[in-house]
Amino acid sequence: MPIILNLDVMLARRKMRSNELAERIGITTANLSILKTGKAKAIRFSTLEAICEALECQPADILEYVPLKPDQI
Repeated sequence: MPIILNLDVMLARRKMRSNELAERIGITTANLSILKTGKAKAIRFSTLEAICEALECQPADILEYVPLKPDQI
C-alpha cells in the first residue's frame, strides 16, 4: 500500500508506549496495532485528530505516501 503510517516513529520520539496512546485516544490496543502495522484500510479523521493531539504532531508526521513501482502494480 502506498500510504505508510509512521506511528511507531512518533511514539518513539514522544517516548510513549502504544497502550498509553490507545488509552489516551480511546481505542483498543488491538486497533492501534492494526494502524501501526499498516494493515488498516482506513482511518477516521476523528482518530487521526486524536492521535495528532496526543502526540502533539501533524498528520504529515505520521502519514507518508510512497508510490508503487511499476513492477509492484
